[in-house]
Amino acid sequence: MIYEGSPSRHLRAMASATQQKLQQNYRCFYLNSPPMVAGMRSYLAAAGIDVVHESERASLVFSSEREHLAGGMFDVDRMLESLEDAVHRALRDGYAGLWATGDMTWELGGEQEFAKLLEYEWRLEEAFQKQPALSGVCQYHADTLPREVLRQGLVTHPAIFVNETLSMINPHYVREEFFTEQTVLNPKLESMVSDLCKSSFPD
Repeated sequence: MIYEGSPSRHLRAMASATQQKLQQNYRCFYLNSPPMVAGMRSYLAAAGIDVVHESERASLVFSSEREHLAGGMFDVDRMLESLEDAVHRALRDGYAGLWATGDMTWELGGEQEFAKLLEYEWRLEEAFQKQPALSGVCQYHADTLPREVLRQGLVTHPAIFVNETLSMINPHYVREEFFTEQTVLNPKLESMVSDLCKSSFPD
C-alpha cells in the first residue's frame, strides 16, 4: 500500500482488512507507532470487535516494539526470523495463519537504511511464496520515504492494496533476478505511485 497524507486516513481500511482476516481465523499482527496502534484499536472497536478479548486470546497482536533493530539499525535477518516464528506459533495455536501489516518507516527505525529495505522486501516476498500461511500489507507512507524507495516498493510486490474492498495485480512487479538499477527509473512507476497516492484514500 502506497499512500500520502496523514497515516490516520487509512486506519479504517486497515481495520476493515483486519476484521476480514479475523473472521477467516487468522492471527492479526499490527506493527506501528503508539499513536497508530491506539487509533487502530479504536477503529476495530468501532467496527464491533471486542478488542480486549481478541487481544487476550492473541488473535489480535498490537506492537510498537522494534526488537528487530540491532543497536537502532534495521536487522533483516532478525525481522524475518521473528515473522517466521510468529507464523509457526499461529499455526500451532490453531489459526489458519498470520496476517501482518506494518508501516515501513516505523519498521526501519531512526537510521532509515533504505538499501536494507529493498533486501528485506525481496526476502519477505520469498517468504510469502514459501509459506502460504503468511500474508499481509506493507505500508509505504509517501511523506516519509524517498520516491525511489516507493518505486522500489512497487516493483517488489506482485499485488497492490488500494483500499478495504480493492486489491489489484501489480503490472510493474519484477522478479528479483530480473531487477536492475534501471528498473526503478521507468517513468511509468512514478506515474503509478502518484496515482496510488491520490486515489487510495480520498477525503
